[in-house]
Amino acid sequence: MEKSIDIRMVPEKNSEAHNKFYTEIISGLKDNPKHLLSKYFYDEKGDVFFQNIMKMPEYYLTNCELEIFTEKKEELAKAIKAYDEPFDLIELGAGDATKSSFLLDYLVKQKADFTYMPIDISGNIISILQNNLTNKIPDLQIIGLNGEYLEMLDKANKISSKRKVILFLGSNIGNMEQEEAYQFCKELKQKLNSGDILIIGFDVKKNPHTILNAYNDKTGITAAFNLNLLDRINRELDADFDIEKFQHYQTYDPMSGACRSYLISLSEQTVTIGNQEIYFKENEAIYMEVSQKYSSEEIDKMAVRTGFLPLEKISDSKKWFIDAIWQVD
Repeated sequence: MEKSIDIRMVPEKNSEAHNKFYTEIISGLKDNPKHLLSKYFYDEKGDVFFQNIMKMPEYYLTNCELEIFTEKKEELAKAIKAYDEPFDLIELGAGDATKSSFLLDYLVKQKADFTYMPIDISGNIISILQNNLTNKIPDLQIIGLNGEYLEMLDKANKISSKRKVILFLGSNIGNMEQEEAYQFCKELKQKLNSGDILIIGFDVKKNPHTILNAYNDKTGITAAFNLNLLDRINRELDADFDIEKFQHYQTYDPMSGACRSYLISLSEQTVTIGNQEIYFKENEAIYMEVSQKYSSEEIDKMAVRTGFLPLEKISDSKKWFIDAIWQVD
């Protein structure tokens, strides 16, 4: 679980987004085992919960990567060969660009010749981001792209033939199962050309208690964040989840590096969503999300096996987080 703050509009009923939401929720809850897609955590209330999560002292991820982008801007600039030739700096899932804005400002002040292309699924956040960055960094060249990552990369290639530097920050790669992460990197590499560079953020394996505490805080903010998805389904899909009959459960396996969250049904019950009925056994789990952690060796292994050349790994002072620099051969 890691993400830049986003601003989402509630899908109108019978819109394509609303129908997709309904279809994917029903499909996940009728599957065995039951599961929900973590991308749906982030409605208006979910964003507020996540802002509060990022402020928790236990949730180290944001501050660790923010340290890299504030304290090691020069190192990042050298690693991406920012002064060799003009390039496009493309950020996947830009959100509010909290971390990347420090690098953007540094590159502009160093007279690097580049265009920033933030990609986000939310057109609203792209519009807000463009306005904010134009005010904050007036000399920044920016072209916002609204849509899915790989589709928008195709669009970026049509707009410009310049060398590409891709940002995929925040340990968002960790929200994929490992097989899915490998496949994503392979598909991403196919969209790039020789010499193009990827900066990709990884949360590093560390003391298991440190990791588990970040996702299972004693104040219950993370639990409320997960349970809010059931509340969202109630609000937007005419469902009747009794939130008090579900409980957040978090696990971390230090061997595999998988940190997984679940919602547990506290009783035998039937939930109605629209015209569908979903039956729950007592203690039945809904799988919600993975937050995968990696060792330094596993990061290099992923680079090589997906067709990239690992150039450098830049970490925070605690060595809890790595922004890996990979290049297309």
